[in-house]
Order: sequence, then structure tokens, then C-alpha cells
Amino acid sequence: MRIETRRQRYDKKLKTAKKYPISLCAINFRVDDNLGYLVRSAACFGAERLYVVGHVPERSQLKASSGSLVDYVEIVQFSKPAEFLEHLRSEGIQVVAAELVEEARPFTNYSFHFDRPVCVVVGNEATGVPAEILAKSDIEIIYIKMPGVGYCLNTSQTANIILYEATKQYEIHRSRN
Repeated sequence: MRIETRRQRYDKKLKTAKKYPISLCAINFRVDDNLGYLVRSAACFGAERLYVVGHVPERSQLKASSGSLVDYVEIVQFSKPAEFLEHLRSEGIQVVAAELVEEARPFTNYSFHFDRPVCVVVGNEATGVPAEILAKSDIEIIYIKMPGVGYCLNTSQTANIILYEATKQYEIHRSRN
């Protein structure tokens, strides 16, 4: 039987929690729960922050789907993709976008470069990552192979898979250096 509240358990774990030079970006999500799931993923995997291009619901709306982790993740909001890209450029953050487009590389053999911080971008549930972002020459585009009958994961599930692999690769990279 648990005697501590969820908040007490989070606060206790915060003392030893890791943070990685990895962030997530959500582009104009239609479903607030998906954003809450990304908040939860960012907190669980130690992402530095969550960028949001577009609408950010009230924290109270994100509480349930984030597993009450919304207070542990820095959310930085931008109104337009260009504003987001300019911020990342000024901070020296590299962009890796997950999108089902012809020029995308399979994620199965993708290696993150940790010479500078990384931001993983996942797009809108219906329209994906905006062409304005994908068209930039310095952005790497990846996709997750799906051998089953389905062809497209939920955007928050995609972020989970990529964030897990990014943190795993970062740990390996750090142990070698």
C-alpha cells in the first residue's frame, strides 16, 4: 500500500533524476491528451523541455494525461514554426523531425549526434510536420518502419519510441567519452 502521494514520489525522485540535452516539439496538436502524453514522456525520459508550436491548454487540462507531471516539465510555446526554428538556431539546437515523407531516413539505423543538443519534432495528428520545417537543409528527417498493416503511429507514440532511443544512445555516447 502506498502512503506517499504521487507528488511526494515525484519530488523524491527529482533529487536523482537525470536530464538529457534532448527536447521534444509538438506542432499544433489537435488533441490535448496527446500533448499531455508528451509532457509525461518528457518527464519520464529526462528531456530538457517541451516546445509547442501552437496552442497549449491550461495546465489543469494536461494534468491527467501527463500523469500529473505537467509541473515538472518546462513548456516553451511558439506561435509559428519560423519563430520556433529561429529559437533553435540561436540556441545551437539540432532538429530531428519524424515524418512519413520520401526523403526521410529509416529510424532503425539512425544515430543521433550529440555534439550539440537535439530537438525531436513530431507533427500534427492529421497534417504532420509543416513543410516549412521539413524544407530546412539542416534538419534530419526520420521515420519508423511499420511492417504491419498500419502505416502511421499516433504522434505521441512516435515521440516515445524516438525519445527512448535518443536517451539510450546518449548514455552509450557519454560512456564512451
